[in-house]
Amino acid sequence: MTPTDLINITGTAAFAISGYLVGYGKRLDVLGVVITALLTAVGGGMMRDALVGHIPQVFLRTDALIVVFATLAAAWLFHIERRQRAVLTAAFIVADAIGLAAFSITGAQVGVALHLNLFGVVVLAFVTAVGGGIARDILVNKVPMILRSDLYGSVAIVIGILVYLLSKAGWINVLTINALFIGGCLLRLTAYRFHWQLPGFQNRRGAANS
Repeated sequence: MTPTDLINITGTAAFAISGYLVGYGKRLDVLGVVITALLTAVGGGMMRDALVGHIPQVFLRTDALIVVFATLAAAWLFHIERRQRAVLTAAFIVADAIGLAAFSITGAQVGVALHLNLFGVVVLAFVTAVGGGIARDILVNKVPMILRSDLYGSVAIVIGILVYLLSKAGWINVLTINALFIGGCLLRLTAYRFHWQLPGFQNRRGAANS
């Protein structure tokens, strides 16, 4: 098992937990929770594979499905949804940060393996990381996190660029992949903690309407 495989498994489990928590927060039934978890965990990868003309890996291999359902079983067994609201929020943010960093890396590596240019690598990193979350949020009638959150999609873009540059320099190895993963997680969590955001038009629009 390669470091990329481990990161992919970690990201799948983390996104499954975030989907589980969203489904619980929306008071969905069992099937609804399973669907939100599956969409979050494998939706981005399916979109990525469709973009490059591949049959989605989840249709060919069962490892991602096993990870998702094992994670859901563990979440239900330990009743993580019964924790205090602050704990649930923290769990969601941490799980989402892990999934975001992990899938940004795996998506970018698919682009590198296909010898895509910088734009292609970044797009695959971005779609793999945020595609599932977008599908989940639309399904439960929420504004997707990428449109309103502090440095969310930007983390995927940064990781995609770094993977491309490191691959061109011949520096893709276990150490750099793990460093990117940890750095991506820390960047997302730090942005959430200190409310770092890209420039927006909210204040300008509010001033225009006043």
